[in-house]
Amino acid sequence: MSDVEVEPREAGYGAPADGRQGEPQVEVLAARDVPLGGPRAMTVRRTLPQRSRPLIGAWCFADHYGPDDVALTGGMDVAPHPHTGLQTVSWLFSGEIEHRDSLGTHALVRPGELNLMTAGYGISHSEVSTARTTILHGVQLWVALPERHRHTARAFHHHVPRPVRLDGGEARVFLGSLAGAASPVPTFTPLLGAELTLDPHATVPLAVDAGFEHGLLVDLGEVRMAGTPVRRGELGYLAPGTGTLTLENMTGAPARALLLGGTPFEERIVMWWNFIGRTHDEIVRARREWEAAAERFGKVEGYAGDRLPAPPLPNVTLRPRGNPVRRAG
Repeated sequence: MSDVEVEPREAGYGAPADGRQGEPQVEVLAARDVPLGGPRAMTVRRTLPQRSRPLIGAWCFADHYGPDDVALTGGMDVAPHPHTGLQTVSWLFSGEIEHRDSLGTHALVRPGELNLMTAGYGISHSEVSTARTTILHGVQLWVALPERHRHTARAFHHHVPRPVRLDGGEARVFLGSLAGAASPVPTFTPLLGAELTLDPHATVPLAVDAGFEHGLLVDLGEVRMAGTPVRRGELGYLAPGTGTLTLENMTGAPARALLLGGTPFEERIVMWWNFIGRTHDEIVRARREWEAAAERFGKVEGYAGDRLPAPPLPNVTLRPRGNPVRRAG
């Protein structure tokens, strides 16, 4: 997915929320609405990046959308657009999206199936919901590539994780490992990505990597994360330092959330529009090459329409930024 804001900017500040006494403190990040464009625009809820927390591990972007009635909004139609220095992670709860990229990949994104695209030095792709889609509902996530791998070759991976039964729920692990399940999809930094479904009123303790920071994006219901309520559309953040994460479904219906994690990403990055670099000049160069249709990004075949133009650069120098590091306690 492209960041289609006319003037791409950092998100607002998140507010810390106190957990129960003796439990790790969870910071709750609120989403802001971002229209994807057009008079009947499909709207996404963006929780990453934020000024107070640009990343969780190497996860640097999170758009949550739907349930969206495509008969009313027209669904998703994102024209060919570029990426650098990152990986895109597509995950659906309902609907279907057609993916085309400059590697020549033509794939469908379906519920419960991971599509991961590595941009490396440069790639372009398009995303269009299919005619079979009535309700579109899912997330688009980005992962920042570390310095030593950010110019790696373009790549595409597809994986269908098997559901794993938890005591009080179910997990589908699409990246990393959790609850005895491990994804075969390679990552460039230690990561976790899993869809969790929690039974009504269930309390589910999860053994997690104490060296990871974790984010919980709630899709359905309301979930208590380490004692702190996280509501639908919000992202709960927990710093490294705990080996057990307790989740509680606070409702009488099944709850659903994505658990994202990773070791703290200690590099400072410049992130603007669809590009991740390390300096202002790198972003300027990438934008210029996209506008010039340079070979760096290749060409997407089969999309019926024009490429997405880059927005104007701001009249300020883009500066690298990184996360504050906090320890759970």
